[in-house]
Amino acid sequence: MRCHRLRVRNRNTLPQSGLTLLELIIASAILLILASAALPVFKFTVIRAKEYELRRDLREMRNAINLYKDAADMNLVRVKVGSEGYPPDLETLVKGVPFSGDLTKKRRFLRHIPIDPITGRAEWGLRGVQDDPDSMSWNGENVFDVYSKSQGTALDGTKYSDW
Repeated sequence: MRCHRLRVRNRNTLPQSGLTLLELIIASAILLILASAALPVFKFTVIRAKEYELRRDLREMRNAINLYKDAADMNLVRVKVGSEGYPPDLETLVKGVPFSGDLTKKRRFLRHIPIDPITGRAEWGLRGVQDDPDSMSWNGENVFDVYSKSQGTALDGTKYSDW
C-alpha cells in the first residue's frame, strides 16, 4: 500500500482572495464620484423629456384648433356668431361636433385633453381671438390659443407659459 502524505501548506503560501479595506474604500469612492456626476445628467434628461412632451401636446392641441377653424370656414361645422370660427372650449374638440350638417355624425378633433407634463394637471391657459396675444386671462368666448399654466422656466431660459 502506498502511503499518501498530507501536504500541509503554510498560511503564507496560500493565494490571497478578496479585497482589503483600503481597496474597498477606494472602489466605493470612485463609484460615489461617478454616481454624483451622473445625477445631474439624469435630472436634465427628465426635464428635457417633459419639455419635449409639453411642446408635442401644445402642437397637438393647436393643430386641433386649426382643423376646427378650417372646418368652420368651409361651413362643415356650425359655429356661434362672433366666435370667428374657433371652438368655444377644448372640451368641444374632444366631444366632437355635428359634421357637414348630418346630426348623426360627429367629428372629433382631439382624443383627450392632454395632461400638462410640467404641472401634472389637465389644466391649460386659453386665449380667445379678442384677447391680447400675451394675455394670461381668457374671455370665455372661443379658444384661439393654448399655453401652459406653469410659471417655471425651461432649460433654454424661456418661460413655459410663453411657448
